[in-house]
Amino acid sequence: MIIYYDSKTGNVQRFVDKVKKKRPEWIFIKIEPSMKIDREGHFLTFTTKIGHIPETTAGFLENENNKRYIKSVSSSGNMNWGEYFAVAADKISEQYNIPILMKFELSGTNTEVEYFINYVEEN
Repeated sequence: MIIYYDSKTGNVQRFVDKVKKKRPEWIFIKIEPSMKIDREGHFLTFTTKIGHIPETTAGFLENENNKRYIKSVSSSGNMNWGEYFAVAADKISEQYNIPILMKFELSGTNTEVEYFINYVEEN
């Protein structure tokens, strides 16, 4: 299984690290905007500037080839943002037609990590 991810403040990285501990055999790739992928995987990102898709994530997904290999998107966010909590997932789903797996606060709870792993393994 491949997990592509984008992290800025470290919250997504910490979520990824939690998943890595439970699934060390999975492949984890931190994306770059110009990166081109050729294998299916799930994507993790964050919400920035209270409700925006990160520029690095947008650059990565603008590549038509990349977005067709992404099976789901998950986003971290901060509940303090209210209606803008992890809204990058909503915007990515809408703009790039990628299904939302989940939204999680900051670096996620153990329950959220388990949910993510279960979903990925079943889909």
